[in-house]
Amino acid sequence: MAKLTYPLTPTVDQVDSYHGTPVADPYRWLEQVDSPQAQAWIAAQNALTFSFLEALPERAQIYQRLTELWDYPKASAPLKRGGRYFQLRNSGLENQDVLYSCDALGGVAKVLLDPNLLSADGTVALTSWEVSRDGGLLAYATSASGSDWRTWRVRVVASGEDLSEVLEWSKFASVAWLSDGSGFYYTYYDPPAAGQAYTEANYYQKLYLHRIGTPQSEDVLVYQRPDHKEWGFSSVVSDDGRYLVLHVWHGTDPRNRVFYQDLVAGGELVELVPELEAGYQFVGNDGPLFYFRTDLDAPRGRLMAIDIAHPAREHWRTLIPQGQDVLEQVIMVHDSFVALYLHHAHHQLRLFDTGGQALGEIPLPDVGSVLSLSGHREDDELFYSFTSFVQPPVVYRYDFRRASNELLEAPPVRFDPTRYQTQQVFVSSKDGTQVPVFLVHKRGLANDGQNPALLYGYGGFGISLTPTFSASRLVWLELGGVLAIANLRGGGEYGQDWHQAGTLHGKQNVFDDFIACAEHLIASGLTSPAKLAIQGGSNGGLLVGACLTQRPELFGAALPAVGVLDMLRFHQFTIGWAWVSDYGSAEDPEQFKTLYAYSPLHNLRPGTHYPATLITTADHDDRVVPGHSFKFAAALRAAQGGDAPILIRIQTNAGHGMGKPTSMLIAEQADLWAFLVEILELS
Repeated sequence: MAKLTYPLTPTVDQVDSYHGTPVADPYRWLEQVDSPQAQAWIAAQNALTFSFLEALPERAQIYQRLTELWDYPKASAPLKRGGRYFQLRNSGLENQDVLYSCDALGGVAKVLLDPNLLSADGTVALTSWEVSRDGGLLAYATSASGSDWRTWRVRVVASGEDLSEVLEWSKFASVAWLSDGSGFYYTYYDPPAAGQAYTEANYYQKLYLHRIGTPQSEDVLVYQRPDHKEWGFSSVVSDDGRYLVLHVWHGTDPRNRVFYQDLVAGGELVELVPELEAGYQFVGNDGPLFYFRTDLDAPRGRLMAIDIAHPAREHWRTLIPQGQDVLEQVIMVHDSFVALYLHHAHHQLRLFDTGGQALGEIPLPDVGSVLSLSGHREDDELFYSFTSFVQPPVVYRYDFRRASNELLEAPPVRFDPTRYQTQQVFVSSKDGTQVPVFLVHKRGLANDGQNPALLYGYGGFGISLTPTFSASRLVWLELGGVLAIANLRGGGEYGQDWHQAGTLHGKQNVFDDFIACAEHLIASGLTSPAKLAIQGGSNGGLLVGACLTQRPELFGAALPAVGVLDMLRFHQFTIGWAWVSDYGSAEDPEQFKTLYAYSPLHNLRPGTHYPATLITTADHDDRVVPGHSFKFAAALRAAQGGDAPILIRIQTNAGHGMGKPTSMLIAEQADLWAFLVEILELS
C-alpha cells in the first residue's frame, strides 16, 4: 500500500506545566473547531479521507448490502398513558423514528410526530418525549445536528397541534409531568456565551416548573444550588401525584443524593439522602413508603423501602436483597415489582410482590438483552423489547392476569441467523481477573489464524455491553468476520465493584482486559495480529487509543470513534468535568501521573509502526469535543513510522451519535467496513 501524502498540520509552541512537568501541546489550535484555520484543516482531511475511501472497490457493494439489511420495520415497546398507546416506529430507512399513537392496542395508529419533516437532511432528531398522565399532551424535545442541547415543545395528542411555548437551553434532561397535566418539571442551563454553545463547560443546572400555556420566561425556579456548580437534577413525580422526587447527580458518579417535596402540603425540598454515598433510583411509593433500587452496602444492587415519616436509617428495610446477579432496574406494574437482572452480561426478568416475595420469572427467548420496560403500577400489562446479536428487537406483551407472554412485533430481516453461532468465553486478564467475551461468527469457522476479527469494547461509567442487534454488524459477519464483544472492568456487568475496578488509578485494568482479550483471540487461532481490528466509541475511543499506543504490534487496524483522547484537558469542555469521577483530573498531582501515563495523545512514540487507523468524529459533537480526535490524528501521523494509513473522517452537521440520521449511519458504516476489508485483506 502506497504511503499517503497528508495535508500539512502546523504546530504551535504551546507548553503547559502540570505540577512541574512540562507538557507540549503543539496542536492546541485545533481545539477551536469553528476557526477559519480549523475549518480549512477539516476540509483538507475529509478530502484526503474520502478520496481514499471512495477508491475502495468493496465500498459500493457494502453500502448496498447495508441498505438492504437496514431496511426492515422497527418498533419500540409501546407506552400506555390514559388508555392510549404510544410507540416509535421506523418503516426501514427513515432518517428518524416516527412517534405514533392509537386508542387501542393493535388499532389504527396515527402519526403524532414525524421528526423527518423537521429538516431536509434528517439531522433534527426527537431526543426525548413524555406523555401526560391522561394521555392528552406530549412534551417533546428535539436537537439539531447531534447536539446535546434540547428544545422542548408541547403537542396536543388529539389534534397533533403544537401549543405556543418553546423551552430552550435544556440538556441532559427529561421532563416530569404533574399528575393533572397542568405542567411539568424540566432542567435548564443559562445560555452559553456567543459562539461557545458547543464548547463551553456546562455548570449550574437549574430545575424549573413550566405551566402549560405560559412562556418560558414565566417558568418557576424550583431548585438550584449556586454553591454547587456541578450538581444536576433529574425529577420524578410519584404515581399518586403527591411527591416530587429529585435525584441529585454529580457528573457521571454513580452515586446520587435524593430530595423530595410534598406537592400537597408544600414547603421546601426535604433532603432524604443528603450525602453522596450510593446510587438510588426511585421505583414507586405507597403513601409515605418510598421504594428505591440502591447499591448502598450492595454493589450488585438491592431494593429497599424508606418510610419518609420515619426516615432514620434504623427504619430502612430491604425488600429484595442483593443476589449473585446485578439488579439493574426495577419498575412497578400490576402492583408488583418487575426486576431486570444482569446475569453474566445478559438479561433476566423476575417478578416480586410488594413485600419482596419472589413470584417467578418472565421467560426470555434466548441469551440477549431487554432494551426497554414499559408499564405502570395500575396496568395489567407489561411491554418490553428483546434483542440478541442476530435477532432484531422484538416486542412482547406480558399479561399479568394470565401470566402469559405474547409476541407483538417480530420484524423480518433478510439474513439467516442459523448460519451463525454465539458463545461466551472467559479470558484471564493480566492480574488473573476473568473477563467475559461474547464471540459471534459463522458456524464451522476454522481456527487457522486467518479469520478477520473485530474486537469491540467500552469499559467505563458502569455501562454494560449486552447482546444487541446491529444491522451493520451483520455485514461484518457475512464477510467472514469474527465479532468479539468484551465485557471489561469499568462497565457495570458485575455491579459497582466491577465498575470501580476500572476507574481512576485502576483505569489501566480496562486496557489490560482488552489487550488480554486480543491475545486470547490470537492464541485460540481465531485470528492473528494482521487480521485483528479494534473498535470503540467515546470512552471506548479512549480504550482503542490507549491500546493502540500501548500495544501497536497486536493490531492490524483501529477504529476509535468520538474518543476522549487528551486526558489532561478533557474536563475543560462542555460536560467533560463530569467524567472526573471515572478518570480523575490532571489538576490533582497524583491523578495527573496516572492520566499522563495512558493518555493516548501523550503516549505516541515517534518512529513506531502503528496500525492502520480510521478516526471518526463530528463537527457538532458537544459531548466529546472533536478537538480530541483532531489533535490525536495529527499527532499519530507525526509519530507514524510505518506505511499504514492514518485517516480521520469528520462528519459535518452531526454530533456524538445520538439522533444521527439513518443515511449518515449507513454511509459511515460502509466506509468503516470497506476500510477493514482493504486493510485486513479480506478475500
